[in-house]
Amino acid sequence: MSNRVADLRHDLRVMGLVGSAHASSHFFHLILPPLFPILKLDFDVSFAALGLLPTLFYGASGIAQTIAGFLVDRFGARRILLLGLTLLSLSVIGYGFCFSFWGLMFFSITAGLGNSVFHPADLSILTNKISTKRLGKAYAIHAFSGNIGWALAPIFIVTLASFWDWRTATILAGLIGLIIVLMFFLSGELLIENSAEKQAKNSVSLKKTNPLFSQITALLSSTVISCFLFFTFLAAALIGIQTFGVSALQALYALTLTSATAALTAFLIGSALGILTGGVIADKVKKHQIVAILGVALACFVLVIIGGNFISPYFVLPALALSGFFSGITAPSRDMLVRKITPPGASGRIFGFVYSGLDLSLIHI
Repeated sequence: MSNRVADLRHDLRVMGLVGSAHASSHFFHLILPPLFPILKLDFDVSFAALGLLPTLFYGASGIAQTIAGFLVDRFGARRILLLGLTLLSLSVIGYGFCFSFWGLMFFSITAGLGNSVFHPADLSILTNKISTKRLGKAYAIHAFSGNIGWALAPIFIVTLASFWDWRTATILAGLIGLIIVLMFFLSGELLIENSAEKQAKNSVSLKKTNPLFSQITALLSSTVISCFLFFTFLAAALIGIQTFGVSALQALYALTLTSATAALTAFLIGSALGILTGGVIADKVKKHQIVAILGVALACFVLVIIGGNFISPYFVLPALALSGFFSGITAPSRDMLVRKITPPGASGRIFGFVYSGLDLSLIHI
C-alpha cells in the first residue's frame, strides 16, 4: 500500500471516529425537547419550567467548555473526549430513572458538563491528526456530522417513545453513546497523542514562567475575542431562525404550517450542503477570513430580503435554502481561522473558549 493511500485511510478513520462522537453530542442535544409534551403531563410542570432544562444543559456546557479545553491540553484529547461522552451518555440514561423534575434538572447539568468536552477535544484531534491538505474537509465532516445527529434525534426518541415509553427511549439513547465509547476503546488508538504533540505541549509550558496565567491571558487577545464573538452572534442568529423561522414565515407570507416548515427544512439542508462545499473551499484558499465574511454577508443579505417581505411567497423556500448554503460555507473556514491563531499545544483551550460562544448563545431558549 502506498504512503498516499495509507495517509488517506488514516485521515478517513480519524474523521469517522471524531465525526461519530460529534454526531452523538448533537444527538443528545435534542433528546428531551421532543418529549416536552409528555414530560409536561408526567411531571405536572409548565413549558416554561421545561425550558429550564436546555438552559441548564447549554449553560453548563458553555461555562465548562474552556475548562475542558485546558484539560484536553493537559491530559490529552482522547482521554477527555471519552470521559465526556461517558458522562453525557450516563446522564441521558439517568433521565429514564428520574421520578422528580429535580432529577431531570440535575442530569441536564451533568449532561452539559459531559457535552462541554466535544468541541475542544474533537477539533484538537482533527488539528493534530489530519493532514493539512485535508483539514478543511475534516472540519466540514465534523460540522456535518453534528447536523446529522440533530436530524436523527427527534425521529429516534419520538419513535421509541411511541412504541414503549419515554423512559425506555432515553435509556436506549444513552446506551448508544456507551456503544460509541466502546468503539473508541477498540479502534481509538489512532487518537492517542504522538511524541511530536507531547513535545509541542511541553515546549510551550517550558517557555512560560507562569504557564497558567499566560495561558489564560492568551484567551483575552483581541484576535481570540473576535473569534469568540463571531461564533456567539452567528450561532444566536442561526438558532433564532430555527426557533422562530416557521412562525415568522407564517406571519410575513401567510404560509401554511407545512409550507413554512418545509422552508425551514430547506434552510437546514442548504446549510448542510454548504458545510460540505465549504470544506473543499477551505482546503483551496488561504484567506479564510474572506470566505467567512463573504458567506455571512451573503446569508444576511438573503435573510434581509426575506424578512423585508420583498419577494413572492413562491421564492421563500429557495431563498432560505440559498441563505443556509451561504452560512454553511463559512463553517470550515471559521475553524481554519481559529487554527491559525492557535499556538502549538494550545488547540484545546483556544477551540474550547471560542466554541463556548455557541453554547452560551443557546441559553436564551
